[in-house]
Amino acid sequence: MIIANIIAYIILIIGGLNWGLVGIFNFNLVSSIFGAYPAVGSIIVYILVALSAIWLIISPIITSGRIYLTSENHHNNH
Repeated sequence: MIIANIIAYIILIIGGLNWGLVGIFNFNLVSSIFGAYPAVGSIIVYILVALSAIWLIISPIITSGRIYLTSENHHNNH
């Protein structure tokens, strides 16, 4: 679960930065790298961003309100 949380955070940071670039500079980095929507690469990236957001919504529910990012944190709270 810790690895899933870290990966989800990284993907959401990338997604957030991409939307910031779209909003500020009208530049879509994902489309520039993987091709404009509906290119398969772009669709995969957008789906991963959505799944990461869903995971970080569900993860605290599964773990009684906590999001674990390190194994030390996980062991100290149980």
